[in-house]
Amino acid sequence: MSTAPYRKSGFFNNKIMNPLLTMLGLAPALTVRGRTSGRRYTMPVLPLDYEGQRYLVAPRGNTHWARNLRSVGECELRAGGRRGHFKASEIPVAQRGPVVAAYVQQYGSKYGGFVAKEFAALPDPADHPVFLIEPEPAQR
Repeated sequence: MSTAPYRKSGFFNNKIMNPLLTMLGLAPALTVRGRTSGRRYTMPVLPLDYEGQRYLVAPRGNTHWARNLRSVGECELRAGGRRGHFKASEIPVAQRGPVVAAYVQQYGSKYGGFVAKEFAALPDPADHPVFLIEPEPAQR
């Protein structure tokens, strides 16, 4: 079990902004099964393509989606009208630095500075779960 910090999202993000972004397709959406409930949860994410691989980084730290993804090891990502199923592998803490730096470089000043604020509050790359996501073969 990770002891990494977690910056809880507020009511506005949870109940208004995140559902609106995912419903309207304005941001890529991650769907992951709950680690305890088995219920499917969907939230906006910012995938990072880095050195030929695709990653998900948790800007708010050890969030519920990160804990769920760590536990179930698979997810669905919907972006630009496309939907894919992925296997997820958490990147060890010692290897997160370059991925986190690339994430902050790509997204840090966008989206009203949300990413920059979260990384300013949790500056250690170890505080941000990072997952390599790889497409699963099509199910028959």
